[in-house]
Amino acid sequence: MVQTPDADFDVTHVIQNDESSPLTTNGADLDLMLGKDYGALKDIVINANPSVPPLSLLVLHSLLCERYKILSAVHTHSSVKSVPEKLLKCFGEQTKKQPRHEYQLGFTLIWKDVPKPQMKFSIQTMCPIEGEGNIARFLFSLFGQKYNAITSTLIDSWVDTAIFQLKEGSSKEKGAVLRSMNAALGKTSWLVGNELTVADIVAWCVLQQTGSANAAPANVQKWMKSCENLAPFSSVIKLLK
Repeated sequence: MVQTPDADFDVTHVIQNDESSPLTTNGADLDLMLGKDYGALKDIVINANPSVPPLSLLVLHSLLCERYKILSAVHTHSSVKSVPEKLLKCFGEQTKKQPRHEYQLGFTLIWKDVPKPQMKFSIQTMCPIEGEGNIARFLFSLFGQKYNAITSTLIDSWVDTAIFQLKEGSSKEKGAVLRSMNAALGKTSWLVGNELTVADIVAWCVLQQTGSANAAPANVQKWMKSCENLAPFSSVIKLLK
């Protein structure tokens, strides 16, 4: 059984002392994080089912585009008969095409009949990372954020809670998660501290996909509006209409 993060365990002072930097600062060393390919463009390739679009990965793609020069592409696998036009254009129009070597990262999304999202960034040597939450963690790590052990644990716990309870759990479990979120957001601006983390991205996207947003309590509603004031979130809302 997955446990909801304990909102009564007050670690606010520990989180606030964490020296993580805002996402608006300079990017991490991708060669150090992903390995140096000696001239070859590092290409993240994600397979996802268009019947259940992984919204958090689309938000993270937009955030990464604010930090790095990314060559984006969307394709459709033969296992899928049709894909809505808005999903084919979910990365927007990349009007200024540059030579491939001038980009820092490739980001390819393939709409495919898969049970859960899959990701590789080294096609030849890497086993796939499976599951939206796990892929979201990987993508967020590319921002180079550093957290202490308590903050990292809380972030991971909220991501798992969003996926396994808020998205896939019973109505009772979903209600418990919303109450825990409401309590946590009564203490800090974001789910874990005063900076956006992958926990906020995944939880917000799950609320949108499950239709739980309208039933969310006051602090959660306020937090959702804070998310939607950020361009990467607001662009995803268009896909839901």
